[in-house]
Amino acid sequence: MSGEEKILFEGANSARNVLDRTFPDHWIGRGAQICWPARSPDLTPLDFFLWGHLKNKVYNDVPTTAANMRQRVLHECRSITVEQLKNVQQEFIYRLQKCIQVHGAHFENLLK
Repeated sequence: MSGEEKILFEGANSARNVLDRTFPDHWIGRGAQICWPARSPDLTPLDFFLWGHLKNKVYNDVPTTAANMRQRVLHECRSITVEQLKNVQQEFIYRLQKCIQVHGAHFENLLK
């Protein structure tokens, strides 16, 4: 283990110790009494749909100003269709089912 890795490891242990003392059995995280699901960002529609969708649309052409960027983001948010939202809802349910299937472990390899 390098010196930098050792410092990070000791810092993580120190943080866990503080959380254990301050919030015994009431904090969520890896190595905690209450485990955080692996890869949980894969479960949020903002992460698996919205941010990538907006980035692809907004940066199709390079924005010229901050105001132009804001206008493009607003336009693209308003352009999201009901059909797209229904698809996102179905994808969210599918991802939840996969997460449950593997008991909260990694599931991205199971996604279609």
